[in-house]
Amino acid sequence: MTKKLDGRVALITGAGRGVGRAIAIKLAQEGARLVINDLDAEVAQETAHVIAAMGAPVAVCAGSVTEPDFADRFIASAMDQFGGLDILINNAGYTWDSVIHKMSDEQWSGILDCHLTAPFRILRAAHPVIRSLSQADRQAGRQVVRKVVNISSMAGMFGLAGQANYASAKAGIVGMTKALAKEWGRLQVTVNAVSFGLIHTRLTAASADDSAAIEIEGRTVKVGVNPDLLKALEAMIPLGRAGLVEEAAGAVYLLCIPEADYVSGHNLVCSGGLTGI
Repeated sequence: MTKKLDGRVALITGAGRGVGRAIAIKLAQEGARLVINDLDAEVAQETAHVIAAMGAPVAVCAGSVTEPDFADRFIASAMDQFGGLDILINNAGYTWDSVIHKMSDEQWSGILDCHLTAPFRILRAAHPVIRSLSQADRQAGRQVVRKVVNISSMAGMFGLAGQANYASAKAGIVGMTKALAKEWGRLQVTVNAVSFGLIHTRLTAASADDSAAIEIEGRTVKVGVNPDLLKALEAMIPLGRAGLVEEAAGAVYLLCIPEADYVSGHNLVCSGGLTGI
């Protein structure tokens, strides 16, 4: 049976763990050929092995999305390995929280660079490739709709105390999504965003103290949510629980399939029914 994404070339940042990994696996199950990225090369390779074991073609482009040369390397990986670019998902990210009067310039710029500037650079690097592919499709009489899905958050829609940097970046990615939907429509590219509510990942796991942390480019960043706060947050969700990474991936997948070829400039909220925070 033909799969919905057979032969499509999909690029996903931050695909070594969590939601990004689930997205990569979901798209591979539906026939996509993948270029996956993660800051941690070892983790990226582990995900690639899982995908390869499924029989799906996969390439790895490891490294930080904030590196000045990353965008060009990422797009080149897709063209060198698979000769195409059909789906681009800007997913890589993390949180680095503090109330604004205690937030350093490094905290502010670090989150903006990862969540907003990096996707901008990737999309800018992708444009000449997509334009060339679109022109070739037109000359051959083919109708090919390509997809961009940018990952945002309900924090960008409603704000969240302690996350002025993250909320600003995620609001910005929605604005960029809507602008690019208007710029790239003529190229037969749909550009959408998915804003997640509370999803179970290592960043949102219950943590009773301040010991939970991750390493990001030499920085130790605290993660996790106080168990009492996590319980209160879940009680606010109409479905009564946080989402699974597979469910988050499903929302992204919806915007990648042919049935969504006329959906563009949209911000899809994946929140279990939560409409505000």
